[in-house]
Amino acid sequence: MTEQTPTLNPLHDPTERGFASDNYSGVHPEILAAIVRANGGHQVSYGDDIYTAELQNVFRKHFGDQAEAFPVFNGTGANVIALQAVTDRWEAVVCTSTAHIHVDECAAPERMGGLKLHVIPTPDGKLSPELLDTMPQGKEGDEHFAQPKVVSITQTTELGTAYTVDEIKAIADYAHKRGWVLHVDGSRLSNAAASLGVPFRTFTTDVGVDIVSFGGTKNGLMVGEAVLVLNPGAVRGMKYLRKQSMQLASKMRFISAQLIALLDDDLYLRNASHANAMATRLAEAVRDVPGVRLMRPVQSNSVFPVLPHDVSRRLMDKFHFYFWDEAAGEVRWMCGFDTTESDVDTFAAAVRAEMDAQA
Repeated sequence: MTEQTPTLNPLHDPTERGFASDNYSGVHPEILAAIVRANGGHQVSYGDDIYTAELQNVFRKHFGDQAEAFPVFNGTGANVIALQAVTDRWEAVVCTSTAHIHVDECAAPERMGGLKLHVIPTPDGKLSPELLDTMPQGKEGDEHFAQPKVVSITQTTELGTAYTVDEIKAIADYAHKRGWVLHVDGSRLSNAAASLGVPFRTFTTDVGVDIVSFGGTKNGLMVGEAVLVLNPGAVRGMKYLRKQSMQLASKMRFISAQLIALLDDDLYLRNASHANAMATRLAEAVRDVPGVRLMRPVQSNSVFPVLPHDVSRRLMDKFHFYFWDEAAGEVRWMCGFDTTESDVDTFAAAVRAEMDAQA
């Protein structure tokens, strides 16, 4: 009698999809296949493997010959390491009041990185030279004031908006004029590339971005991001900081293989373009529903509407999503690479039905 391998059934419904987060999605099949291809045999650990070496070539195709990638486990780790690598202990980071490093990383930049964050409120999640000018003046060289050194922007932003190429250049020029560094939290950098319709380097390397936290898990990876150094002269100690911050993977080939698969055949763009298109489809499907207000332009894979509180609660019983500002009734709907037109249409019909019932 031939012994058979037992069939393992999933513990969840694999057909269920919601609109809470692009982190909820599974792993793209091409990424899973890349992990399998990298398996078998031995490769040198801690990044001295053939996949991580090839990853450097792949990133340079997209960002220029000076680019150097440091794969890490997650986005918070990428941000903390990147910001530490461009600051001294007495220096600070300037960011928006909605920045992920300020709101959603459990004070990791402050606690783990020892970084002071100077926070600027913005109407749309984006900084500008004019907003940067609202920083306290006359503090340069003041030993009582944490000295600004880095401007950190998120592309696309936490509010779903996308910086234009010219907007990023203006911020880079402003920062460099003051001897500062420009960091981009790029957890959704692929969605920005899809939204802008330009290559990565057009809105990073070519306009003066110094260092990037490059995102993968929101766009189809199982695990893995990268700190991408674009200006080596502005950065020091990356390999030591990565290890010290517990972000050095022993079997790094499996992170690098995923990033290669994401970037080498434009999978990043296919996935992000689809996610963005699904968000646009959702916004258009509910735009004319009485009582639904879209708060911001849809420029990536997120939609921010305001609905009656009880309507949102009833919808949450059937679909996964969150309040963004519960007091204001604002929610966030996220689409991913695996969101289908049917998912969107079914959800939009449910929104319409609930609003009709409310009326």
